[in-house]
Amino acid sequence: MAHSYRQPGTVLTDHRFSVPLDHACPDGERIELYAREVVAAGKDPETLPWLLYLEGGPGFGARRFIGRQAWLERALTEYRVLLLDQRGTGRSTPVNRQTLPLRGTPDRQAEYLGHFRADSIVRDAETIRPGLTGGAPWTVLGQSFGGFCATRYLSTAPEGLTAALITGGLPSLTATADEVYEAAYPRIERKNLAHYARYPMDVERARRIAAHLADAPAELPGGHRLTVGGFQSLGILLGGGDGSHQLHYLLEDAFVTTPAGPALSDAFLESARALLSFAGHPLYALVHEAIYAQDPATPTAWAAERVRAGHPRFDADKALAGDEPLLFTGETIHPWHFTTDPALAPLRETAELLAARTGWQPLYDPARLAANEVPVAAAVYHDDMYVDTAHSLETARSIRGLRTWVTDEFEHDGVRASGPRVLDRLLSLARDEA
Repeated sequence: MAHSYRQPGTVLTDHRFSVPLDHACPDGERIELYAREVVAAGKDPETLPWLLYLEGGPGFGARRFIGRQAWLERALTEYRVLLLDQRGTGRSTPVNRQTLPLRGTPDRQAEYLGHFRADSIVRDAETIRPGLTGGAPWTVLGQSFGGFCATRYLSTAPEGLTAALITGGLPSLTATADEVYEAAYPRIERKNLAHYARYPMDVERARRIAAHLADAPAELPGGHRLTVGGFQSLGILLGGGDGSHQLHYLLEDAFVTTPAGPALSDAFLESARALLSFAGHPLYALVHEAIYAQDPATPTAWAAERVRAGHPRFDADKALAGDEPLLFTGETIHPWHFTTDPALAPLRETAELLAARTGWQPLYDPARLAANEVPVAAAVYHDDMYVDTAHSLETARSIRGLRTWVTDEFEHDGVRASGPRVLDRLLSLARDEA
């Protein structure tokens, strides 16, 4: 039975659904999905159209809003909003080191995780939609990976949509994981150089921290081991609107003086642990490269790690041996994540099997997208660190009728940082197209 309760300005209702693990076998094993409905206080939900929100990631549950935060303020003026925890995230049959052993051996775990990409997420949405909407189509709002899912939706089930709104999440329709990372490393380097131009004092600070960790990796609270590579991965901050500033403040307080000499402070180590741990979203690390896999014959094979070898400026040893600035990495997953993070370590063999897996199927249908009739609007952020702008614009040209808003006013998290404005602009563009 659905439970309803209130927050400031909103009425919330919890929903649970049973869906097939493998939609190709509807009579087989089933998993549970959770979603939270949000309606503006005082509005009759039965008179409102539905808007389905798909969070970024992969591996993150829908954001837990309080009241009418961010883009909800705009959405609730005319929609009944469904915040879906995509399968494996949040309260939807969560995937982590505690639950995956229920599947059995690592090869069975890897087989299970093959059902956690955009194709299955869209099938989930189409399974639950008729019972919620009475069969009516709904609008989908996809942030980042949620935009990948929205593009899949347009490819396979456009009849379920009245409109698609995408923020920072237009994927390449054809790029391999290798090609995604070949495009990514130059963008990440540009973000590094922009950060050091803004905060030149951080060049020496970052080099000093890396040199300290090269001599002795640090033990973080909870058993996480901070290596130079782990420290570099703090560059994931550089893709957010205020991420460069967050990184600067983190670096400036890294060291304290102790009886034994300079040491990395507890405050720094705890902040680093909070940023680096995958305990809250292990699915992100497990299937991140799989979201780009579309060639049945080709495994992802740790694409980010392999491609990085062709970008020597990210080599910390070379940087420290000379006088180059240490370059941080960004949204990249590496094999060592599964040895240094206690939330991932028990899943290392499973991750290796996923990296070696073949048989991945294409996610998008270029022919169907070229004939698209659903109003689509997409915010494309100039020099987005997480999703390649050139790839996004190529896809935008491939989807019939799609209208883009290309802006450098926001970074990748624009719909979170200034959600009402971003959503209002996309709704306007989509309606102009319709």
